Formats: sequence, C-alpha cells, structure tokens
Amino acid sequence: MTVHFIGAGPGAPDLITVRGLRLIERCAVCLYAGSLVPREIVAAAPPRARVIDTAPLTLDEIVTEIAAAHRQGHDVARVHSGDPSLYGAIAEQIRRLDTLGIPYDVTPGVPAFAATAAALRLELTLPGVAQTVILTRTATRSSTIPEGESLDRLAASGATLTIHLSITNLARIVRQLLPCYGPDCPAVVAYRVSWPDQQLIRGTLADIREQAKRAGITRTALILVGRALAGEGGIDSRLYAADHHHLMRPRRSAP
Repeated sequence: MTVHFIGAGPGAPDLITVRGLRLIERCAVCLYAGSLVPREIVAAAPPRARVIDTAPLTLDEIVTEIAAAHRQGHDVARVHSGDPSLYGAIAEQIRRLDTLGIPYDVTPGVPAFAATAAALRLELTLPGVAQTVILTRTATRSSTIPEGESLDRLAASGATLTIHLSITNLARIVRQLLPCYGPDCPAVVAYRVSWPDQQLIRGTLADIREQAKRAGITRTALILVGRALAGEGGIDSRLYAADHHHLMRPRRSAP
C-alpha cells in the first residue's frame, strides 16, 4: 500500500502528467482538493473507488481516511492542484504518515506559474532583462512569512516575481514593489489559468489593482511582476549563436 501525492496541474484535465493519471486510474481511494482540482481528473479513478473531496475536511479527517485505506491495503491517490512542492500542504501530511509508518511517494505536476507563462506566451527569464524567477506569497491568516522574505527585500533583486495566494493583498503588494520596480513595470493577474473561465489581466503596477478590482477577482489568482513580462528589450541567448561551440556542437573546420 502506498499513498501517492499527485500534482494535478493548474486545472485543465489534460495537463496532468501521464504518471499522475495512471496512478489515479489504479488507486482504490482518491482524495482530492475539490475547490482546485477538476472533477474530470479524479473521474479516472476505478469505478468502485472511494473518491473524497477534501475541501471541507480537516487534516485529522484526511489522515483518518488514509489510515483506514492503509489498514485495508488500498493504494491512495492524494491529488493536489499544481505541483505538490509549492504551497501544497503535503509536508504536514507527510509528517503524520511518517509517524504512522505509512509509505508514500510524490508525483510532480505542472505549476501554476509555468501554465501562466505558457498562456502569456512569454519567457520569464528573458536574456538581458531577468534571469531569476522568485516564487513567493504574502502573509495571510493561514500562513506567515519568515523574516527576510518580505516583498520589499525580494524586490531589490529585480527578478520576475510570481506571487501566489495573495490576490486579496494586491494593494499592499503594489505599495511594496513600486519603489524598486516603478509604476510602469509590467504586471499580470492570472485567474484560474487553463480553466474554461481563465482570465489574464495585463497591466502595470500603476493600474493592475484597479483592473483586477473591475474584473471582480478575489481568489484563485496568481500575480506576476517584472520587466520580462513585457516580452521585449532582451537579447538573443548565446545558446544557438553560430560562433558558440560546445560538446554537442563542436567547432567546425573551415571549408
């Protein structure tokens, strides 16, 4: 018996990995975050599988379901949105499983920031503009931010910022980023990327809050800020330059 933590991807049912889908197809128990994981993904579970939406459950109740499956020798698909390594709350579940001696593994998924970049048709690490992407969030009732990870400190890098789980703090985010990025810096609010009701709101730090407010977006959104989002002003990388030689493309002899 194994508990499989599975990243379901950002929302579109066909963005789950092949491995993740195959695991769901053979697990007798499937626990999924119903507010973020589409029902179409867990519909792949076996016909008589126990499929449970964990959105209304507490951690203790989730672990109780897993422990019951363990006693019966049933594999469990524990399906999370995006990639489980990012704000997936798997650490607290893993600690409980370790205590109970229940085996588990983790299958990665397409993270929301990658799906957003694809939807925008942009490279987040544009040569000559930004070569660093920072994944972060702001403090909320459910999670504090460690000292040293405040947005104003991260902003000093000039990196492309992908700010998760923070749309309700957008006003504070703008205030903290303006001194380093400036009012004309591109900003994006990405709502439910890859879902049928996806919205991509493009603006700048000067107007992104008002645009998001007019659109009525209050949850399930990712905020991106950085010069690379303009998709311009960069230089060609050296990777494919004719005079750039490496192991797979050695220097050619003159004709």
